[in-house]
Amino acid sequence: MENAYIVGCEETKQGVIFDPGDEAGRIAAEVERLGLSIVEIIATHAHIDHIGAVQALKEKLKVPFRIHKNEEILVKAYDQQCRMFGIQFGSEPGIDGFINEGDEISIGNLKAKVLLTPGHSPGGLCFMFEGNPGRVIVGDTLFLGSIGRTDLIGGDMKTLIGNIKSKILTLPDDTEVYSGHGPATTVGREKRSNPFLHMS
Repeated sequence: MENAYIVGCEETKQGVIFDPGDEAGRIAAEVERLGLSIVEIIATHAHIDHIGAVQALKEKLKVPFRIHKNEEILVKAYDQQCRMFGIQFGSEPGIDGFINEGDEISIGNLKAKVLLTPGHSPGGLCFMFEGNPGRVIVGDTLFLGSIGRTDLIGGDMKTLIGNIKSKILTLPDDTEVYSGHGPATTVGREKRSNPFLHMS
């Protein structure tokens, strides 16, 4: 039960797949239904439930996969992650490039600013799309009424909350937040009611 996102430009029909955790065939079928030409696959972080379908989609769509450099250790520990959780999603994906904070992701005429938000993992990324309202893909950094777990490799509660407060909660209140699990929320709602963000 992980959220993969397909973001496409209506004008150019270019698209990017974010966090394909499983069901590569289902994702590929949706890409075809939408009439998109996928230019790359991006992961917010490299926990197996977010990258399990990457390699299958890379091979099918012939596109590169990018992630933050600090997540490479988790990609290389793919089999170890599978054993830890007692599951197997697919094969370890090959990394074709890295994304850094401050980079801009272009999807046709759509642009997203890259925010580095470690704490759930060592190199977690969020992607802020301008608009009215804006939209931000946050992976497991922030959820409706919760935050990402911090008990896995590279996790740190203080770091995570600090990044949420300085990089996500500073966005306009009507910004739509798309998380790696569960329903969408807004920055304003999490500011008001997320209990983890009001802890002393």
